[in-house]
Amino acid sequence: MPGTNLTREEAQQRAKLLTVDSYEIDLDLSGAQEGGTYRSVTTVRFDSAENDAESFIDLVAPTVHEVILNGDPLTVDEVFKDSRIALPGILEGRNVLRVVADCAYTNTGEGLHRFVDQVDQQAYLYTQFEVPDARRVFASFEQPDLKATFQFTVKAPTGWTVVSNSPTPEPKDDVWVFEPTPRISTYITALIVGPYHSVHSVYEKDGQSVPLGIYCRPSLAEFLDSDAIFEVTRQGFEWFQEKFDYAYPFKKYDQLFVPEFNAGAMENAGAVTIRDQYVFRSKVTDAAYETRAETILHELAHMWFGDLVTMEWWNDLWLNESFATYTSIACQAYAAESRWPHSWTTFANSMKTWAYRQDQLPSTHPIMAEIRDLDDVLVNFDGITYAKGASVLKQLVAYVGMDEFFRGVQAYFKAHAYGNTQLSDLLGALEETSGRDLGVWSQKWLQTAGINILRPEIETDSNGIITSFAIRQEAPALPVGAKGEPTLRPHRIAIGLYELDDDSGKLLRDDEGGRIELDVDGELTPVPQLVGKHRPAVILLNDDDLSYAKVRLDEQSLAFVTEHLGDFESSLPRALCWASAWDMTRDAELATRDYLSLVLSGIGKESDIGLVQSLHRQVKLAIELYADPTAREALLTRWTDATLAHLRSAGSGSDHQLAWARAFAATARTPEQLDLLEGLLDGRETIEGLAVDTELRWAFVQRLAAVGRFDEAEIAGEYERDKTAAGERHATTARAARPTEEAKAEAWASVVESDKLPNAVQESVIGGFVQTGQRELLAPYTDKYFAAVKDCWDSRSHEMAQQIAVGLYPSIQVSQDTLTKTDEWLASAEPSAALRRLISESRSGVERALKAQAADAAAQ
Repeated sequence: MPGTNLTREEAQQRAKLLTVDSYEIDLDLSGAQEGGTYRSVTTVRFDSAENDAESFIDLVAPTVHEVILNGDPLTVDEVFKDSRIALPGILEGRNVLRVVADCAYTNTGEGLHRFVDQVDQQAYLYTQFEVPDARRVFASFEQPDLKATFQFTVKAPTGWTVVSNSPTPEPKDDVWVFEPTPRISTYITALIVGPYHSVHSVYEKDGQSVPLGIYCRPSLAEFLDSDAIFEVTRQGFEWFQEKFDYAYPFKKYDQLFVPEFNAGAMENAGAVTIRDQYVFRSKVTDAAYETRAETILHELAHMWFGDLVTMEWWNDLWLNESFATYTSIACQAYAAESRWPHSWTTFANSMKTWAYRQDQLPSTHPIMAEIRDLDDVLVNFDGITYAKGASVLKQLVAYVGMDEFFRGVQAYFKAHAYGNTQLSDLLGALEETSGRDLGVWSQKWLQTAGINILRPEIETDSNGIITSFAIRQEAPALPVGAKGEPTLRPHRIAIGLYELDDDSGKLLRDDEGGRIELDVDGELTPVPQLVGKHRPAVILLNDDDLSYAKVRLDEQSLAFVTEHLGDFESSLPRALCWASAWDMTRDAELATRDYLSLVLSGIGKESDIGLVQSLHRQVKLAIELYADPTAREALLTRWTDATLAHLRSAGSGSDHQLAWARAFAATARTPEQLDLLEGLLDGRETIEGLAVDTELRWAFVQRLAAVGRFDEAEIAGEYERDKTAAGERHATTARAARPTEEAKAEAWASVVESDKLPNAVQESVIGGFVQTGQRELLAPYTDKYFAAVKDCWDSRSHEMAQQIAVGLYPSIQVSQDTLTKTDEWLASAEPSAALRRLISESRSGVERALKAQAADAAAQ
């Protein structure tokens, strides 16, 4: 991807020289139904601190027709190259630039994405600009600290709707003229254009009135549960405006569910785009509704933190995303009438697991990452930026106090509204309100990489009375290749003391003396508060999950939890213990076969559906990648038999029944199990309460295709039942999953040898192509991968290239040979820093799997 980068130094120089006042952007999208290119006319007014200065504006376009600076035409061939238009002879004070170009619709989810719905044959457009893709639609100073107002004028086909950051006007002759936005950054501007279906409401309180809109394609309208989405949105408005003490800063709030979206959602000011898989076509578990609600709240939080007040440069991306993640989950946990007061359980089980995994890769980095250029930030939307950052913010809230935290946030918004900031601005506000010096905390938590381990050291007398208790903190060596040194950090944690209640059979924490909260610092922290107490059945460090650390149980607690993990009354300590067991399995401290036994002994008592589904995924991954290969089939058989037993015993129509049906379909293997899948599809078999609806049918079809039971005729037949964009993706996955050389060659060619597939379809092909049960069939593609990946990276857009680099890496070929070939490629291919990072991360997964397999083999 040559010629599209921007360094931080260049951005700093440009921001020092220029102040941008306004953009007027005129787009002719009247030919969008046919595709191709569209006319883009941009007029930018900006000021310069110097006379006769030189700078540049960003633009990615097939053709530039005209560049006029202060009334003087510039020679296009001389000033436009790669993604930049050079601007020589800039005047001190006010300058006016006009750029006329033909820009291209995309099918990669970057810039102005164009999608044609198979159901109505209509085109649907939306923009996605973060990080640097506004320049694919209009000429822009593409960096977050050059804020301006944006006035869009759009010509669209008759009957279409155009939505942007400002309220939607009435069109005249199919031309939509929007009022200017407040001062915002380029990456949060947006246009969503097409014959979208919409539902409207309003948020009203104390004289405030904010119009609310929800949009989706008409083919999804019957599935759009707008009342539930509006309910979550209103809860967010209530909670955020109270906690932030700052009114919602834009004139309306639209949420647009759009097709083929690469991420979960995007915080465009007043016009949030969300992947339309969140419009559920079939039954899903409550965990899916909780995840959707967190996404909705995450983007709403960004309206203040990110849009109203914006980072100066992308090194503070972590703060942008971490704040939105922390506050969205806090809103779910604490807002009145929330459906998900257990959201911290989900956070511990999903986000923190992601963070712990990311923090043990060779690419681990401080939360405050060094972002030298756009290439750096594009691969930094990772588990450190989102999940570890949010975990550390939760730790910071515990450290300074929640009230003090939000008072600091309130002062921060008032001081920097519509401006740009650095981390020090927020920390300064928090120091003012909390009285805590955050200098050491910031240095150790935000500027160093890696993860700590906390272990209890306990001594008791013959009567079970605790005579000594301390917490030992370890800072393991960073992964090979990671920069920095291991660091011991200050932790604010709780210690939970749990006993088994004879009446209920539940593990309970005594409300009086069953919880101690304290600061842990240094290598060994004594806990004198516990001396003299009777040793309980379970002692849990980091109870309530206040800090970010790997926690180990003492030997006695571990033995008890192994027998009683499902008996904790509260879901959060269960999640912490499940996470600890999973972490030990990944670290080769617990054999995969023992992890499977632990899950099978406790999952039947697990009431939290999010935890159940997470355990399903982790067990499958553990058996397929971390188990001794000679034991793999036996363990898979044991697991699949258990999934079927749980499926048959689960409550009729329950979330657990649906989750077990999907888990069973994922590994069904015997002729009898596969017969059951076929029978459920054609109606010969039924399980009371289980609705074999559209999405579940596809899960069955894809498994039957992967094991060779179904071929093109059956896949095509299922597609005839579901001739939609989702159906096309599912059929594509099923075709690529078939266990034949021809199917693999066809899938590989469509992704690697051609660049025509849209982003979502390419992702579906890759998802079907890689099947853990087809290692031998896929073995020849290891060499093909290393022969092709650099060219793919250099010739494709970032999103498309990253799908290929990560998705097609031979992760399932767990062998020393894979490591050797990876090392040889890294040594000789001269990849970019971003590509080197992605492949090094994938290599680390294979290395970890080899160690885990050895540990499992040793446990026989």
